[in-house]
Amino acid sequence: MKIPFLYLLQRKRFYFSLAIAGFLLFTYDALTLRENDSKFQSLLNRNQLGYRSYVYYYKEAQRRLRYVEVGGDSLPLIVFIHGAPSSSAFWRNLLTDSALLRRARLLAVDRPGYGYSGYGRPETSVKEQARLIAQVLKEKRDAYKKIIIHGSSYGGTVAARLAMDYPHLVDGLLLQSASVEPGAEKTYDITYPTSHWLIEWLIPGSLKVANHEKLSHRQQLEYMRPLWHRITSPTIILQGDQDDLIYPSNAAYAERQLTNADWVEKIIARGSAHDLLWTRRELLVASLLKLLGDANYTNLNAFND
Repeated sequence: MKIPFLYLLQRKRFYFSLAIAGFLLFTYDALTLRENDSKFQSLLNRNQLGYRSYVYYYKEAQRRLRYVEVGGDSLPLIVFIHGAPSSSAFWRNLLTDSALLRRARLLAVDRPGYGYSGYGRPETSVKEQARLIAQVLKEKRDAYKKIIIHGSSYGGTVAARLAMDYPHLVDGLLLQSASVEPGAEKTYDITYPTSHWLIEWLIPGSLKVANHEKLSHRQQLEYMRPLWHRITSPTIILQGDQDDLIYPSNAAYAERQLTNADWVEKIIARGSAHDLLWTRRELLVASLLKLLGDANYTNLNAFND
């Protein structure tokens, strides 16, 4: 008995639809890029020094901001700001790093639209993102004599804006692969069609937010161009010389713009791309300890092998 061609075609379409649905379910699960409160706390509580971690929410009428903390209350504060698409979970390895926990309390924030800070709802104003994080830091200023800000990729953009608008809250700045030069970054072709309202509902919220940020990023950086003189804190710039996402010229741009910083050090990681957290973790830790004033880490080039 012959099987009708129309039946075979419908059957293929059915299996194809199942495959597409399965892929979309996978991307929603895998690309949310976030950890819920209890799981994240469990991960961070495994640090070797036995510190407990805590999850907090700063809330306003239109937005809430989640952040996690771990470490000793009497130590300086290091604040981590992630890139796109990502969340505070990006920093899990540094948040449990024993060398850092011996010297500082560690705080990582979910930027607006990511993690559990209004997931999937973009906030394209870098000024507004910096303001929200500043509200958290204002509450902590009296408790911490020194606050160090570490921003990665797009998080570096927000970290720089934070240091521009709230210099009294920033005692040290680490710009890691930071996107700060207008137009000096890669924009993938798929960003444009997936940002259309007819399609963006199909992709995970983290990617939707990242797309909106990417397409407005150049304008946001242009707004920041005349404000760099406001940054007064010591600043370290780390950049991989093989970074094809945030181009190495960003590091030189930042160095030129930081005319009023207490001091500036630029380190180009040889042979590294946009993956410094995994390939140059020792250099990142050394940079943070130098910003904290540890005399054992004055020569960062010793960690640039």
